[in-house]
Amino acid sequence: MLYHLFTYLNEHWKIPGANLFQYLSFRASMAVLLSIFMMIINGQKFIDYLRAKQIGETVRDLGLDGQIEKKGTPTMGGLLIIASIIVPTLLFANLTNVYIWMLLIVSVWLGLIGFLDDYIKVFKKNKEGLSGRFKIVGQIGVGVFVSLMMYFHPDIKVRDLDHTYVYTMQDGKIHDQYNPVKVEAAKEIIKGKGEERDGLYYSHDSKSLLTNVPFLKGNNFNYDRLFDALGFHPFYYFIPFSFILIFIITAVSNGANITDGIDGLCTGTSALIGGALALLTYVTGNVIFSDYLNILYIPNVGELVIFVSAFIAACAGFLWWNSYPAQIFMGDTGSLALGGIIATICIIIRKELMIPILCGIFLVENLSVMIQVAYFKYTRKKYGEGRRIFLMSPLHHHYQKLGIHESKIVARFWIVGILLSLLSIVFLKVR
Repeated sequence: MLYHLFTYLNEHWKIPGANLFQYLSFRASMAVLLSIFMMIINGQKFIDYLRAKQIGETVRDLGLDGQIEKKGTPTMGGLLIIASIIVPTLLFANLTNVYIWMLLIVSVWLGLIGFLDDYIKVFKKNKEGLSGRFKIVGQIGVGVFVSLMMYFHPDIKVRDLDHTYVYTMQDGKIHDQYNPVKVEAAKEIIKGKGEERDGLYYSHDSKSLLTNVPFLKGNNFNYDRLFDALGFHPFYYFIPFSFILIFIITAVSNGANITDGIDGLCTGTSALIGGALALLTYVTGNVIFSDYLNILYIPNVGELVIFVSAFIAACAGFLWWNSYPAQIFMGDTGSLALGGIIATICIIIRKELMIPILCGIFLVENLSVMIQVAYFKYTRKKYGEGRRIFLMSPLHHHYQKLGIHESKIVARFWIVGILLSLLSIVFLKVR
């Protein structure tokens, strides 16, 4: 809103300083400051309100040190996180940008699913919360929404500078060419370094299912090839594409939800992932950096830096209250939304195939639960009694059972998260 207001003031009234809102770095910085300010100022008031309404965590006794003491700790802090992301985004982002609206909708959508889960746990005194199938249906709905937007929305395009389509016109007719000299000339024009030439035309922004892949020469993969190999008609490519995105969003969202088991773990991990995504989003939305890194350039995606900056600040600000000993928990309201937001950003900037590295903490937490359950069922069927690989799953509870204090577990997970974020950035240039 402020972006549009100051753009108008700058264009029509030449108000001094109004042009600052044209700079992405300025608006991202303002989003960070406002998000942290909202979190710090409103945090204590929100905690006091939840305590007054007796909106506290219900805890099952799992035999973990310090677990029972957490009973009654205010929950639903995810509402504060989502508000601290949405308000700065609405104020400082360009609200005509399709990517901004996609993420706003995903944030609210998954936040509502998590809120229903927390509401049932707290007010209905049902420790199981929202039925698992309803959660999955909600997450599938988000996946369908994101996939249909990515596939059909006319403003969602990519620009692959290595496959710039160049053609010339002679006698009013188009003559297709892939002349290396003309391609290089077109690329210079696209980057703003060259001049238009008579008879040279180029088409570079297009609907595409291209995505970036680490380690692969050329660094690109087109889902079209996969769907064609599977025998799908091009008209129906959106069907398998939707299944892929549904799986990604559901997996990352549930991974964040499972990781939110001890004070500050999910919040800090999400902030670290957000830091890597901020850099990846910026270079993907910058035609010069994307050309240098040999990755896809996505027009207008740079605006997401505003949203991601607010996301990082909201997570960092929430740590003020959520670090050990936590004064408030985010609940499913926050964890489902954070995971869904991370997955959607990765999909938008075409880095979803890097999620196993970037979101390695979420992946390992997810796998620990799956392995534990599968092994328990297998041994119960084979030996008549279920056996376990881990002392307890998810993985962070295994370390708690080993007697390691939760603050040390969180710190070590954060260190691993930093390394994974750095690896995700480094792998952009690894072929």
